[in-house]
Amino acid sequence: MLKKLIIIIFSFFLLTFNVNAGDDGELALNNKEEQKEIKDCFERLNRATFAFNQGLDKAVIKPIAKNYKKLPDPIQRGTSNVVKNLSNLITIPNNILQGDVKLAIINTARLAVNTTVGLLGTIDVANKMGFPKYEKEDYGQTLGAWGVGPGCYLVLPVLGPSTVRDTAGSFANVIGGDPWYNASTHGNNEFLSERLYLTSKALNGIDFRANNIDSFDNLEKNSLDFYASVKSLYVQDRENKINNNQRGSIEVLYKDEEDWEEIDSK
Repeated sequence: MLKKLIIIIFSFFLLTFNVNAGDDGELALNNKEEQKEIKDCFERLNRATFAFNQGLDKAVIKPIAKNYKKLPDPIQRGTSNVVKNLSNLITIPNNILQGDVKLAIINTARLAVNTTVGLLGTIDVANKMGFPKYEKEDYGQTLGAWGVGPGCYLVLPVLGPSTVRDTAGSFANVIGGDPWYNASTHGNNEFLSERLYLTSKALNGIDFRANNIDSFDNLEKNSLDFYASVKSLYVQDRENKINNNQRGSIEVLYKDEEDWEEIDSK
């Protein structure tokens, strides 16, 4: 309980900074139609963290991703389906918070079908049944939909590109404060811990990295400033997601390889 309270207070601090930063930091509560540049208030620190992440990627993540890519295709596809199915636990409450109850019901049905008939989500049965295309939602997107500005750009250790708003939203993902994330098991008060969430994100990240080894290499090779290129892609992607503009969306985290190939061809 104390840990959750600390995280809530810290998240509130981040949001308070975001709302009050103004011209010195970043836009505050603003209209979705308004598009303002996201300031890189912590650029020196961000670049240092970005360099650290690159070193970690080359030393650990990329080798793991290469070995993962050697696994049989059914195992890779099953892993990808499982982590996507688990992401419904975050998407569903955010559908509700954004006022899309119909989509929340659809995703609840998707979660139920894939978890049961789909063997714990290893098989995307809902997709085969003709369910609408699944779109992930998170608390950062919800805050953006409510009009909370992104705040300054941040690069988080290991986790990568973010903003003040999205960082605050990510804490809500980990807190497990919603009834969907705190799903009871065995009919008692055993709750799914944040360990499951973090494990799913790690697997998702490895799956994404494995699918985009060549794309990342090409992006780095062809960028005059790799840091600036990643920042630009992330900011555009988050703006598209918040505005529910999926067409032409650029997803920096967790997207299929063909999307990066499309980016590279432009």
